[in-house]
Amino acid sequence: MPTEPPAPSDPTVAPQRQRGRRRVPMWDNARWIAVTLVVVGHGILPLIAEDDAAYSVYLFIYSFHVAVFVVVSGYFTKSGPPNARALRVVLTDVVFPYLIFETIWTAIRWAVTGTLSLDYTTASWTLWFLLALAMWRIALPYLVLLRYPLIIAVVISIGAGYTEAIDSTLALTRTFGMLPFFVFGWKLRQWQLTDRWLDLRAGVVWRWRAGAIALFAVVLAVMPLAIDTWRDIGLRRFMLYDDSYMAIGYDEPWSGLIRLVLLASAMLMAVAFLVLMPRRAHWFTPYGQATMYIYLLHSFVLYPIRESDLLAGDQPEWALPIMIVFCVGVSILLSQPLVTRFFRPLVQPRARWLFRPEPQTATGTIVLPDEVDLPRGKEPPAGS
Repeated sequence: MPTEPPAPSDPTVAPQRQRGRRRVPMWDNARWIAVTLVVVGHGILPLIAEDDAAYSVYLFIYSFHVAVFVVVSGYFTKSGPPNARALRVVLTDVVFPYLIFETIWTAIRWAVTGTLSLDYTTASWTLWFLLALAMWRIALPYLVLLRYPLIIAVVISIGAGYTEAIDSTLALTRTFGMLPFFVFGWKLRQWQLTDRWLDLRAGVVWRWRAGAIALFAVVLAVMPLAIDTWRDIGLRRFMLYDDSYMAIGYDEPWSGLIRLVLLASAMLMAVAFLVLMPRRAHWFTPYGQATMYIYLLHSFVLYPIRESDLLAGDQPEWALPIMIVFCVGVSILLSQPLVTRFFRPLVQPRARWLFRPEPQTATGTIVLPDEVDLPRGKEPPAGS
């Protein structure tokens, strides 16, 4: 069975012109469940200060869900030299949506606070992922030229945490910090595991899934048992990859070992998560084609809750399950075709008017839009 072609409407995957191939449901299942966990994590955030159960669930989700999202993005990213089409897609699927949504958030903050501050170097809330994704895609072809790209990515991630010169400007802290997940996803593709996994007998698959369930059960059980310890050591801030070790309160030479353990455990749990994904299509499988819509739009739904006192202070025990169910509902709602059609100009703008109509410049640089094909015998020269 061939590996799945990426969804044209999903900027979390590298665009490839693969006609005649059908989608592999497992990857759409993984995408939707992973982004739904992102929504749940953001939704229960106001509860974690006072509710140990909410904080335990939050830490459990954050121990792997962002890693899964980044791993899947890396899995479907090409590592060859970028052509004009690939560069154009980085603009239309990543850079332009970032500029659009950052402008929208600036207008919202202006309306709420009365202060206008237009700063495209500081990503609003969830928009850091777009900046990081653009840089990961651009850097990957250079990184994989080296012999040990995954090890190098881990060294870069750990080393970046030792300096405060790398901060949240252009989401650099998370770009460097989570780079190993992106490269790990690319490595999974190189190991060609999808075909072998999909061809395994059900009995073998369930043995692997039993191990994955056991791993998640252990992590889920450990979180509440040591909840005070996790608060004291600042585990949440480590999991966000958005601060230097010194900013979290660690200036010891061994501080990087904490990130190393978190990277390794998150990669292991990401693999366990993928092992648990259904291999066949289910009712939610089509929703996996709308993950970027869910990711970019859910923050507008949750923003009033986050900024109000609705979930401040002590909350009844039912607040946590209600918020989880609400967040799953938000994810389902934002996956609907009507929503994706309406918001497509914002999430995936074509912006044809911005691109050159000519196939090349005077010096031979290829500037080839998707809609233009070179005549036979007029292919661009090698090295252009």
